[in-house]
Amino acid sequence: MKSECKYSLLEAKAKLEALCAYQERCQLELRQKLSLWGFNEEDSDVLISDLISNRFLDEERFASAFVSGKFRIKKWGIIKIKSHLSQKRISSYSIQKALKEIDRDEYWETLVSLTIKKQKELLNEKDPWQKKVKVMRFLQSKGYESDLIQDAVKTVFSIDK
Repeated sequence: MKSECKYSLLEAKAKLEALCAYQERCQLELRQKLSLWGFNEEDSDVLISDLISNRFLDEERFASAFVSGKFRIKKWGIIKIKSHLSQKRISSYSIQKALKEIDRDEYWETLVSLTIKKQKELLNEKDPWQKKVKVMRFLQSKGYESDLIQDAVKTVFSIDK
């Protein structure tokens, strides 16, 4: 199987270290990369454990960076962030720890601003009920919690009157 490998162990280690130094990565991403390069599971385990011991790979740091980026840049809600982190096989502990870094006031303000923005985009929608439904559906697709969505829609639509 070694003959199928695209790189030697040392070359792969250097490439993975460079990848991890450039951007936070999770184990799943690196395992997929190693699989593409033709490494077996045993060699992958060796490389991954080396990256972890040298602090190139850190699940909690990855989760924290992921949460921060997806919330601040993409304005995702907690439900969507949790779902994507789970798909990347991040532990519940790391997910919960990273989610605690989101400021609740900033989270609420982001939700309200998204509600206002979407409401303004729907100026052509004459039916107020349909407008609310479309706004709520949009916010759900962003991964926000139903109870918070309802509160934000009530707040924004009551200001509008």
